[in-house]
Amino acid sequence: MVYGILAYLLWGLFPAFFPLLEPANAVEILSHRIIWAAVLMALVLSATKGWAELRRASRATWLRMGAAGLLIAANWLIYIVAVNSGHVADAALGYFINPLVSVLLGVFILGERLRRFQLIAVLLAGVAVLWLTVIGGHPPVLALGLALSFGVYGLLKKQISVSGAAGLAAETLVLTPLALGYLGWLEGTGRGTAFDHGPGHLGLLMLSGVITVIPLLLFARATKAITLSAVGMLQYLTPTMQMLWALFVVQEHISPQRWVGFLLIWVAVAIFITDATRHRARRSPATPPRDPSAG
Repeated sequence: MVYGILAYLLWGLFPAFFPLLEPANAVEILSHRIIWAAVLMALVLSATKGWAELRRASRATWLRMGAAGLLIAANWLIYIVAVNSGHVADAALGYFINPLVSVLLGVFILGERLRRFQLIAVLLAGVAVLWLTVIGGHPPVLALGLALSFGVYGLLKKQISVSGAAGLAAETLVLTPLALGYLGWLEGTGRGTAFDHGPGHLGLLMLSGVITVIPLLLFARATKAITLSAVGMLQYLTPTMQMLWALFVVQEHISPQRWVGFLLIWVAVAIFITDATRHRARRSPATPPRDPSAG
């Protein structure tokens, strides 16, 4: 739980960081995130002698790690576009929806069971998304893209047998050739920003790799230790921080109709968390686990 909370608190601070990387475009920022994260993870594996774990990984594991890399890259790109185009509230909505996506994936893919009030919460959140789609005239594309990409990423992380550090290293290393190719093309055509806006700008682009790695390592540790549903519900820390940023820092306008949708989602969250808290309280005085050797 502690690892998950720390990861989501760090992600909640991201809207303050990515506007600092302008005038780099979203794909250039994404490419730097991938490359510098890969460099950092290569150093981590070298220091911890973790390369052997990747050498032993099966082909199926590598395919899952590659797919996870593509999903998290898509999530990063959508998020950068949302934040740097002044749609922080849309990003927050995506991360409000994502925990419910994680719950549904846990139910239908991993066989996790929902209690009655959890099911009510999921259905209510579905109504909220439908409402936001109707009043907007089109689906909340950025929000749904963030929710689905990160939800499926979390599902894959549950199914990858390597450690969090090795998995993250593989995800970034698989994407590094594409990122290097894109940055090479940008610099070759004079469209890159890394070396044209002073050492401070380059330093911030390099720092994007560090701030990418730390919460993802914490998230990977959390997904190994707690259920996918619990991972999803912890995530509400991040969009709450993002929504406060959208309202009070960048002062985005949110229509009353959209507030209705957000309110429905918050009610769904409250129902889910209340049910989880009561269920945990009822189980807390339970007897110690039975010894399997006792037959």
